[in-house]
Amino acid sequence: MNRQLRKNDIITLKITSMTAQGSGVGKTEDGIVVFVPFSAIGDELEVRVLKVKKTYAYGKIERIITPSDSRIENDCEAFGKCGGCTYRHINYNSEKEIKRTRVQDALERIGGLKDIKVNEVVGSDKTDRYRNKAQLPCRNTENGVEFGYYASHSHRIVPCADCLLQPESFNKVSEITRAFMNETAQSAYDEKTGKGKLRHLYIRYAEKTDELMICYVVNGNGLKQEDKLIKNLKDELPNLKSVIFNSNTENTNVVLGSKNRTAYGKDYIEDILCGKKFKISPLSFYQVNRAQAEKLYTIAKNYADLKGDEVLLDLYCGTGTIGLTMAQSCKKLIGVEIIGDAVNDAYKNAEHNEIKNAEFICGDAKFAAEKLRADGVKPNVIIVDPPRKGLDSELIGTIVGMKPEKIVYVSCDSETLARDLRLFTEKNYSIKEITSVDLFSRTPHIENVVLMSR
Repeated sequence: MNRQLRKNDIITLKITSMTAQGSGVGKTEDGIVVFVPFSAIGDELEVRVLKVKKTYAYGKIERIITPSDSRIENDCEAFGKCGGCTYRHINYNSEKEIKRTRVQDALERIGGLKDIKVNEVVGSDKTDRYRNKAQLPCRNTENGVEFGYYASHSHRIVPCADCLLQPESFNKVSEITRAFMNETAQSAYDEKTGKGKLRHLYIRYAEKTDELMICYVVNGNGLKQEDKLIKNLKDELPNLKSVIFNSNTENTNVVLGSKNRTAYGKDYIEDILCGKKFKISPLSFYQVNRAQAEKLYTIAKNYADLKGDEVLLDLYCGTGTIGLTMAQSCKKLIGVEIIGDAVNDAYKNAEHNEIKNAEFICGDAKFAAEKLRADGVKPNVIIVDPPRKGLDSELIGTIVGMKPEKIVYVSCDSETLARDLRLFTEKNYSIKEITSVDLFSRTPHIENVVLMSR
């Protein structure tokens, strides 16, 4: 069937749905599925075929014949080039419905959960300027050092003077740094040769307290004339609280090395989330959209519905943010996290907020949960917030074996969530409610919160 389709063919296509990655989906007259990035449901398009597989193909828009009702004018010069935004060409209500439909489809298709209806997406009050963290790679050009963003699925840097997802102050940081690097004739790191100094410009911002941290990831221990750089930053950025140099001399795609040196101010900044104070260092996990994280955590807290005498187990707790926002509503909080630095941060955050009923365990969630169960710990409520790969089936068995009254599942991947929910329902837990929260407007990502009960 696909012999009728060839690379560089121009075809007419109606877009009828979207993939999880944000590409439009249409079918040829012969029934071949074609994926088209930056299209919108309802578009009628002329599409150039780029790649043909056995049962599907990839294409790009040559001409919009009839635009979708959801289409809007793109407002970013880097859109479609960098690997950031996916939905700058459609209105926000349509974006939210695409995301809700994606979650609903995963539940039905992967989880076999046809009677569960996903609540309307909790949208963001700000669809731009919401990110509190940026990791900007840099490169050497004829005009000196230049910052930008990686193109999708590559390490090719796309220049962008103003990313609309980030605070305007981040532009000022990158411009001051670019001017300094060029004035002092210092070069960017080159992945191919392993030479050059500056690898990444890493910026963190605490929205509630207006504190700014700048971290320079360097191939070595620092930069020449650091005092001059810090003076330039202080002169232009009155809310600057921390300048840190992170050493990464490895031939790796990992952004941060393990060694930090504070060159100015504190080795952390502090933000407020759900009324709790959190210290944020370069290596700390912290949600990139603080306002939407508050909505997410509030829904999780409401689902847990703690009365004050429960044991709360928080698996994959990170630096403790979710559990600590609920600690005052339960008798005891137990957090489990495999990364030692995060566990240390969790204890510091508990102490910082004068929370005395929290215990944190450093270990793999599966083995830690098994040990807690063997020790007779009986949590009333269990919260899980796993990475994209979801939960191990053995861990699900251990959780069910603990017989918690409620399980609150926070997920960043709808497909693995649906798979795991099916396993929980097979073990006599019922899904009471699921709400999607948009923490990453204009991108394809969506967070979900699920309430289950025994």
